[in-house]
Amino acid sequence: MKGKLFFKIVGIILAVVVLFFAVTSLITTVGKNSNMKKIESFEQVKIENRIVPVEDENGYWTFTTDRDFKVVQLTDVHIGAGFMSHFKDLKALNAVAAMVTAEKPDLVIVTGDIAYPVPPQAGTDDNLASAKMFASLMEKLGIYWTVTFGNHDTEIYSDYDRAEIAEFYENGGFKYCLFKSGLEDVDGYGNNIINIKNSKGEITQSIFTFDSHSYLRHDILGFGHGYENIRESQVEWYRNCVEELTAYNKSVSDMKNPVPSSTAFFHIPLTEYRDAWYEYVKNDFKDTENVKFIHGVAGEDGVIVFTGEGEDALFETMLELGSTKGIFCGHDHENNFSIEYKGIQLSYGMSIDYLAYIGISKVGAQRGCKVITYSPDGSFTSQNENYYQDKYISQFEKEVVNMEEMTQLAEIPEE
Repeated sequence: MKGKLFFKIVGIILAVVVLFFAVTSLITTVGKNSNMKKIESFEQVKIENRIVPVEDENGYWTFTTDRDFKVVQLTDVHIGAGFMSHFKDLKALNAVAAMVTAEKPDLVIVTGDIAYPVPPQAGTDDNLASAKMFASLMEKLGIYWTVTFGNHDTEIYSDYDRAEIAEFYENGGFKYCLFKSGLEDVDGYGNNIINIKNSKGEITQSIFTFDSHSYLRHDILGFGHGYENIRESQVEWYRNCVEELTAYNKSVSDMKNPVPSSTAFFHIPLTEYRDAWYEYVKNDFKDTENVKFIHGVAGEDGVIVFTGEGEDALFETMLELGSTKGIFCGHDHENNFSIEYKGIQLSYGMSIDYLAYIGISKVGAQRGCKVITYSPDGSFTSQNENYYQDKYISQFEKEVVNMEEMTQLAEIPEE
């Protein structure tokens, strides 16, 4: 009798588990299909005098223009693509479409975390579904775009690893995606260059994208905020590329300074972001010899800037070569400041996130994009743009959020 009761209980439990997975799978499928149909309802962005990139002899995507070149940086979109995130995913997609449609950029660069396949919040670990949703939106909008990987794009428990997601972006048959996986002997996926040339053939701006990797081995789930750094092979790749691009400029022109101006995009901020911000705060929020505040807010709790745990030589190499004048990252959703440090502008984008941070869907001061304008002389300007401005007309109704200004946090942990 006891044996029959035991097997009956086990049978009921198994039936409940099977029913749960069947129901959640059905809800996930219905939700994804619904959002994909809504993506199809967006219209292509109309751009006059669109610049069409071509691949040069080195395999770099190259835009040729003598006018200003506009880039929109998006970051931390956090599409869950699961049964628990359907409505928040639509809000994120709606925000992206509204801002890209209004800004009409020449290029969109996403600095990581398009996907957020974290089961407790998304209800799935299928990170490819998130990538498919975002790619479908960008292709529907008809804007050239590329991505750098963040820590959440390929979690240790995700269905697809970095190589597979990189393969999807690079060889998924997309007309407007400029993502390239990069060289096999350079660590990571998505280390790449997009060049802007003038009509003389001179490179006026090189846009570097890096894979800033994910969690350290001792913290593979990320609970301790143990993040990696840019690796040595990537720094060497960067050095070689700057030298190669400089040699190219010398071959086509007698420019006084053939070293091309450049900017870099990746997800996890360098340790220099923290160094710069701490120096600024310790000086009573006043500029120093090394630091010049530009704009924005540091709104993250805790250590404020969550960098890799170790050291890397990327920033020092940038200073040495004199090419890179700006770095753009994401990762810390409530930081959107730009600060110049030793002559290089260190900037956060504005996040999209409706899903990852608890309660963040109900606040809006941090949500938006960064607009970067490159001039033909190699200089650039950048500006934070909040999503809830009237100029961003959304196809689906914008949510009502708390627009209270973010607090500039100054609590620096003891060293």
